[in-house]
This record gives sequence, C-alpha cells and structure tokens, in this order.
Amino acid sequence: MEDFGDSKESRNEAIGTGAEMRGAPRFTLMLRSAKLIADSTEYLCIIRDVSETGIKLRLFHQLPDAGTLMIETPGGQRYPMQLVWAVSNEAGFRFDYRIDVDTFVSQGSPYPKRPLRLRVHHPACVKIGAESLPATILDISRQGARIESETRLAIGQRFCLEARELPLFEATVCWRRVPEYGLAFAQVMGLDELAQRAARMNRSPLPASAKASEYQAGRNVIAAPFMQ
Repeated sequence: MEDFGDSKESRNEAIGTGAEMRGAPRFTLMLRSAKLIADSTEYLCIIRDVSETGIKLRLFHQLPDAGTLMIETPGGQRYPMQLVWAVSNEAGFRFDYRIDVDTFVSQGSPYPKRPLRLRVHHPACVKIGAESLPATILDISRQGARIESETRLAIGQRFCLEARELPLFEATVCWRRVPEYGLAFAQVMGLDELAQRAARMNRSPLPASAKASEYQAGRNVIAAPFMQ
C-alpha cells in the first residue's frame, strides 16, 4: 500500500483527524460488503466499523488514486469522504459531514436477494457452439453479470462467457432488455476473486458515454444537512 500523506502538514492533519474519529462512538459492521466509489469507478470493500465522523474499510487491492471518494451502502446511498490513513489492506476515511449512524447501519438493499454488483465496461465473448460473438460486460457480481450484445439471446439460453479478466464461465440468460442481458453463472466467485477481477477490468478507463449515462443513474448521494 502506498504511504499516504508524506508531508509534515498532512501527517499532522491525519493525526488530528484520527483522534477526532476515535473519539466518536464506533459500531462494528464485520463482513458487510459495500462499494468504494473512486471518481466514477466502483470497487468492492468490507465495512469494518463506522462512526458519525468516519469509517474503516478492508480493501482487496491497492487503494485507487482518486479525486472523489464515496462509500455506497447496499441500499444505494452514497456518502462522500476523505482518506485519513491506509495501512496494508485497511484504510480509514473521514466523512465530509457527520452522519446518522443508525440510518447508515439500518440501510439494507431494496433487492434482498440481489448480490452486490460492480459496474465495469469490459470486452468479452459469447461462445455459442463454434461461434465466438462480441459482447461487453456492464456489471458483474459473484453470481452473474449484465452484458450488452448485438447477438439476439433467448431467456433460458445457455452459453459460455469469456473475457481477458474472466475465465470461461457457463452462463444462462435470466432476463433481457435488448441489447442488454442479465446472466446467471453456473459457478459462484468468492468476494476476493470478484474484487480482484473487477479491479483489473476497471484499469481500462470507461468510455465517456458510459460515465455520463450510468454513474448517476439510480443513485442518491447523501448531502450534508443545510446549515444557516
């Protein structure tokens, strides 16, 4: 992990902020998966604990260099924050404003059976018999993916999906909104595997059209309360 805040001023600021964060009551949230939003890119993380002033995350890879950082809860709420410290595979962040911890902790997904999905934009191939047809992976979870393909696929159709950062996965079409299709994988990835594969997929920058059309869709950024 990189050494963040290598100037005397930034170290002092981090120490002071860390003391403030430790002074707030903390609530342990072991093994609750969430999304770390770095600019317009989504990464899988685990919330270790949270207070009204900050949060500690377990990361699966090197912390991305980003100008804007947010945590997204399973319910889709996003909280802007700033990096305070990073050691090995853990990092601490300060929220841009004090949050309501009870609200944060109680936020569940509106889709109880829907696994956490990470938005990507990664070229892939749909393999049907001897044919290998182009497609794009738009998001991915431990159990499936959403793809875009010009090939007409039927609900219930089975084939193999393959990409540079994805081994040959058996998949079944479970829904379609042409040209987009929802896939269920025959095998399930572990959290660590999903995090690493999605991070590698995201090393290639998203097209501008994808950033503009998908980043804010259906999201709710929690703004600081209005103060007179």
